[in-house]
Amino acid sequence: MASLKALKIRIGSVKSTQKITKAMQMVAAAKLRRAQMAAEAGRPYAERIEQVVASLAARVTISDQTPKLLAGNGHDSVHLLIVTTSERGLAGAFNSNIIRAARRKADELIAAGKTVKILTVGKKGRVLKRFYPKHIAGDIDMSAIKNVAFSDAQKVADEVIQRFDNGEFDVAHLFYAKFQSALVQEPVGQQVIPVPVDPDAAKTAGAVEYEPDEETILADLLPRNLAVQIYRALLENAASEQGSRMTAMDNATRNAGDMINRLTIEYNRTRQAAITTELVEIISGAEAL
Repeated sequence: MASLKALKIRIGSVKSTQKITKAMQMVAAAKLRRAQMAAEAGRPYAERIEQVVASLAARVTISDQTPKLLAGNGHDSVHLLIVTTSERGLAGAFNSNIIRAARRKADELIAAGKTVKILTVGKKGRVLKRFYPKHIAGDIDMSAIKNVAFSDAQKVADEVIQRFDNGEFDVAHLFYAKFQSALVQEPVGQQVIPVPVDPDAAKTAGAVEYEPDEETILADLLPRNLAVQIYRALLENAASEQGSRMTAMDNATRNAGDMINRLTIEYNRTRQAAITTELVEIISGAEAL
């Protein structure tokens, strides 16, 4: 049985931890609202530009003049997984869910005989080096960024496009967590290069005339679409991270409270046992006299 001093020190330690987790929960709750508003505000634009690109892509006949971001390079052997995570931990299962989704896709592609390369965006994604040490293509450091801006997503998109132009990969997939609520963040994996073509998009769209032609518009629109999708991923991640951290710290605070109660009961019982032992010894000594 632990001594009274050891129990008292442990209770004090847990109380200090509880104060920290409570403070982290309040900070995450304060940041969540703004991050959630930014993520929800960015969704309509990202979804709309996706629809416009899909509509244009469905009308284009693939030729040598078709932008490579749409037509691809004619190969499907090398896949790049862009895994976006946070820079900090203590966010529950937020990072691990994204990493798990990326690992499932990587294992599926490797089993199919494809070559997989992984580009991590965020510190916590670097854990993938443990599982795929020979597949890491690079890491983009986001630690200096406090509030995500479109320019940050543009830099990531520029690097991805440059790698594609250099022939480093054939297909790119983007992984992030879509924010639904503080309790639910859904891991998402979507193909971003080449742009998936929906054959029904042209049928559902009305008759439209483009000036200039579709290929010229796509040449300018496709890089922007990639940057917008990455920006959406970063915004969704920011909201998901704060929601997951708030929930995790709330659970940690509750668990600390339960542990304090259990330790306090154990402390009181140990103290009572010590007092009882001393009384018995005093009574025994008095009777001996």
